[in-house]
Amino acid sequence: MSESERGDTTDGGFDPERFEEEKYREYFTTLQQAYKSAFDRMNDRYDSTLVHAVDQRVLAESEPFYEDGGFRIDVPEEPSPAERVEAAGVVVDDSRLAEVLERYREVLDEELRARFGLSEGGSDATEENT
Repeated sequence: MSESERGDTTDGGFDPERFEEEKYREYFTTLQQAYKSAFDRMNDRYDSTLVHAVDQRVLAESEPFYEDGGFRIDVPEEPSPAERVEAAGVVVDDSRLAEVLERYREVLDEELRARFGLSEGGSDATEENT
């Protein structure tokens, strides 16, 4: 992965101390690339209608935070993820939605860490298409 693909900036790379204030300026393209890669991975392994609804209705308004060597992805509480997905016309069991959303957050963390050169990321062959 090249320096630009890893999220390196002109001043030498990812700076955890500056991430919060710079994420939508210096790191925005890298964030977009990581979200796109996570979407592609999830779409390959899970129901595409559900993945698309989660991507467009829940994660489009999510907020990434860097802490303790990884990324936490906060999603809006109101309306709830279930209400947001339902508004997209997708009917899904609450436990299934929770499972897919949790896995999506894990994949996002992996992709973000990989893009910022913090650890290896990428495809996980143990995922299944359900």
